[in-house]
Amino acid sequence: MAKKRFVSSARDKRAAKNVKYMPDSELDFSDAPELTDDEIKRGRRVGRPKTGHAKLLIAIRIDPRLLAQLRKLADKLDKPYQTLIHELLERAAKKKAA
Repeated sequence: MAKKRFVSSARDKRAAKNVKYMPDSELDFSDAPELTDDEIKRGRRVGRPKTGHAKLLIAIRIDPRLLAQLRKLADKLDKPYQTLIHELLERAAKKKAA
């Protein structure tokens, strides 16, 4: 498996500076084969689903041990840990409001 790269590293920042932006109008697609109807049917959307309920990206500080516990619990429940954290916070907020 390829090593995950983060733009925050000094090496990746230098590499990112060397990348030249190219607008879509300058891309050459002449060697790309046309998609067949079957390939189009088998295709799937890439990226986050558009639900109309986009969540806000925030940063919080969490004790590493607590985060490890939440990740283990999320694995047991077979769901992403951020989804689990969201659900737990939502339940706690509803409890306090009631």
